[in-house]
Amino acid sequence: MALPTYASPLERLWHLVYLVICGLVLLFLIAPILIVIPLSFNAEPYFTFTEKMLTFDPAGYSLRWYDTLLTHGMQAPDGPRNAAWWADAWNNSAWIRAAKNSLIIGISATIVATVLGTVAALGLASPAMPFRRLIMAVLISPMVVPIIITATGLFFFYSQVGLANSYAGVILAHATLGIPFVIITVTATLVGFDYSLTRAAASLGASPAVAFRRVTMPLILPGVIAGALFAFVTSFDEVVVVLFIAAHDQQTIPRQMWNGIREQISPAILAVATILVIVSIALLTTLELLRRRSERLRGLTPS
Repeated sequence: MALPTYASPLERLWHLVYLVICGLVLLFLIAPILIVIPLSFNAEPYFTFTEKMLTFDPAGYSLRWYDTLLTHGMQAPDGPRNAAWWADAWNNSAWIRAAKNSLIIGISATIVATVLGTVAALGLASPAMPFRRLIMAVLISPMVVPIIITATGLFFFYSQVGLANSYAGVILAHATLGIPFVIITVTATLVGFDYSLTRAAASLGASPAVAFRRVTMPLILPGVIAGALFAFVTSFDEVVVVLFIAAHDQQTIPRQMWNGIREQISPAILAVATILVIVSIALLTTLELLRRRSERLRGLTPS
C-alpha cells in the first residue's frame, strides 16, 4: 500500500524498513524452492551448483533427472521410445507407479473427506447443535495432534480390524487427516451464509434436499472446493502415515522420495520436488480464484 503524500520522513523511513523486512521474510520462505528448481536441471549427479551452472554453460544443464523419473524401474529403459517403451514405463517405472498410487489415494481420500467434512460443517453451523465446541475440537484434533501419534494409533487400530497394508486403510487414514481442513473451510464459508434464503425456499415448497441442492450448495461450493483442495494436498504430501500402514507395493510419491533419500541420493528427487512445486502453485492459484468468487457471491469486493 502506497504512503499518503502527507506522510512524515519518519513514517517514510519505517515504511521502507517494513518493506525490507517483508522482503527478507519472503526470501527466507522461498529460498529453498528457488534453489531446488535450478538444481533439478543439473547435468551432474550433485546437489550443488557446478561451475558450468554458475557460468550458465548450456552443457551444465540437462533434463536427465526428469528422464530418470520415466526410466527408473523399467525393464528396457534404453530401447526405442515407441508404444512398447511407453507401455513399459507406465507399467514398471517406479516413479510413475508412485504417482498413480498418490492420485488414486489422494482423489479417493479427498472425496471421503469432502463429503464427511461438509456434512459435519453443516451440522456444526446450526445453532441447535449441542456441544458444538467439544465436537469441533474432537473433529479438528488430527490437525493438532502430532502426526506420529496419529500414525501409531492408526497402525494399531488398523492391525486389529484388518485395514493395515491395504488401499482402503491408507485412503481412510488420509481422509482422517483431510477432514479437519474441509470442516474449517466450509465452516468459514457458512459464517456469512444468509439462512433466510433456505427459509424462503422452504416457504415456496422446496424440500430440505432441494433447498440444499439448489440454494445452499451453490453458495458454499467455493468453500467446499477449497476444502477439497486442502484435503488433496494433505493426502498427496503425507508420508508418515504411509510408512506405518501402507504395504510395500503401495508406494506414494512422498514415500518414494523418502526411499530415494534413504537408499540412494539421486537428483531425481529434485525433479520430483520441482513438479510438486508447480502443482502446489496451481492449487494455490485455484484457491485464490475460489476465494475471490466466494467474496463476489457474498456481495463483497475481492481484495
